[in-house]
Amino acid sequence: MATTILHIDGMSCQNCVRHVTDALTGLDDVQSVTVSLEDRTATVTSTDTLSLPLARAAVEDAGYTIRT
Repeated sequence: MATTILHIDGMSCQNCVRHVTDALTGLDDVQSVTVSLEDRTATVTSTDTLSLPLARAAVEDAGYTIRT
């Protein structure tokens, strides 16, 4: 298992949290996603190393950005 913490910009409400959670949960190998509105982070647990380009594309498609 691998855990990755992503810093998410653009979230302002619980709907945003749901959108980011849904976007990341849909990626291959993702086992769980916990999104914190307060910390502006998403903690992703996956069976393999998370593909950052795929995660970035999924989050951007949902209307948010991953801060690097």
